[in-house]
Parts: sequence; C-alpha cells; structure tokens
Amino acid sequence: MRARSGGPEALRSRPSPGRPPKLSAAQKRRIPELLWHGAEAYGFRGEAWTCARTARVIQEELGTRYHEGHVSRLLRGLHWTPQVPIRRATQRDEDAIRRWREEVWPGPRHRARRERRVLVFEDESGFYPVPGLVRTYAPRAQPPVVREKRTRDHRSVMGGMTPEGKVYTLARREPLNGSHSVEFPVHLRRAAGERLLVIRDGSPIHRRGAVQEFVAGTEGKVRAEALPGYAPDLNPWDEGGWNHLKHVETGHVVCRDLEELHEQFHLAISRLRQKPRLAQACFAQAGLWL
Repeated sequence: MRARSGGPEALRSRPSPGRPPKLSAAQKRRIPELLWHGAEAYGFRGEAWTCARTARVIQEELGTRYHEGHVSRLLRGLHWTPQVPIRRATQRDEDAIRRWREEVWPGPRHRARRERRVLVFEDESGFYPVPGLVRTYAPRAQPPVVREKRTRDHRSVMGGMTPEGKVYTLARREPLNGSHSVEFPVHLRRAAGERLLVIRDGSPIHRRGAVQEFVAGTEGKVRAEALPGYAPDLNPWDEGGWNHLKHVETGHVVCRDLEELHEQFHLAISRLRQKPRLAQACFAQAGLWL
C-alpha cells in the first residue's frame, strides 16, 4: 500500500535521528586543544590523561557531563588513542634537537653525497636471553606464562644503519668500550666503503683518545659527527631498529644460552637486512626525511 501511494521513495528506511548530541561539532573540536595543555594544568598529578580525567575537564570547560565509557568513544572519534608515553630526559634541549633535525641534518646528507661518502648512523645496545614480550591470544583471564632464566649474560652490539637501508653490526660478549669504537669503523670500511661519515651520540666510548687518533689517522676518509645530547629519538636505531629487533624479530624467543642468543640475533639481523624499506622507515620515524 505504501508503495502504491508514495512510490519507491516511501519504502526507504528512515532511521530515527536519536537524541541530539550534548556537544556541538565546534565544542568537540575544542577538546584536543584543552587536553594539549596537559593534565597537571587542571590540577591532576602526572601528565597522564584517563577517561575519568577527560570527563572532568569536559564538564569544567564545556559544562557537559559524560560517563567515562562514552568519553573513550568520544576520544576515538577525535583520533586520540591509549598510548604508552615515551621517556625523555629533562636535560634535553628541545630547541637544539629541533634545529639539528630541521637545519643540521640536510648538511651531512648533501656532504656525504658530494664527497662520495657512506653515511652511517651508529648506536649500541644489549641483547639478553630473556624474551621481549609481545601480544598473543589466550583464554580470557588466563595470561600465558613465558618461563625465563634471570641472568646478566648478554651480547653487546654496535650497529650501523644507512639511509639506503643497509645494516651493519658488531656483536661482542664483553661490554663495549673505546677499542670497539675503533674496531667498528674498521669493519664498516671493509663492508660499506672506505669513505665514511659516521653520526653517533656523545657516549664516552666514542670520545676515547684511541678513537680520535684512529679518525685522524684516516686522513679525512672517516669523519664523525655527534648528535645533540639526550636525543636518542634522533637516531634511527634507538626507537626504530633496536625496538624492531627486540620486540618483533625476536619477540617471545627464549634462548637457553649465549650461543643460541648469538644465533637468534644474527638470524634477526638477516631478516632486517632483507627489509631495506623498514630501515628507511626508521629514519622517517626519527624525523630524518630522506
């Protein structure tokens, strides 16, 4: 009957508009601006934003009361998601780091190309037999248990990464020192090329007299530049390469001894070397656009 009287248009579904939203579109757009001031600006202890805290801010600033559960949906609609904060040293000079990323970084890139040098970012890390835990499926309320042997034994690794996605490593049983800071560029010259431009942090092992003598003895074939202090996020290795190796390539891998750890590490490095775009993505993550 409806079709006969009103035609095809009468058959279209007309969902109920429901209750009008408490906040207008303009008010919703204000929420991220309010939260960017930080939680402590609203009297909370610590800079963590929770749904309960956000609900209080919305009520205080916009005069609208929301349940915590709805606040989470509201934040997702604004592209805010739960995230683990990144630790940063209070001694950081944010202006110096910004200048290095925006103004200094293009210099080494062009100089390496002009002087036909291999540009390498260098960093160090340690690998332990204990696994790097990653997410896995399991029955509800029954988290899986990964058995591990607590130990101080580890592999010390010095790594090099190029903008082209090449990866070089030097792994040793003992803690790294100044002699390894000489041994690694020697290894790089054999594997990557005679002329190097190495960028690394200001670790004491890079400032040893033997390291300075080695660089001077290359007669300009090896040049080294230091990153700003307390700026691990400028190094593609720190929050990119090492994190991927520990939590993706070797996640949940439990090694019985150092020999198995050494084997698993080199298998992980081999897989990383087959993914040059992933290494290049580490540069992008560090804000070092290529």
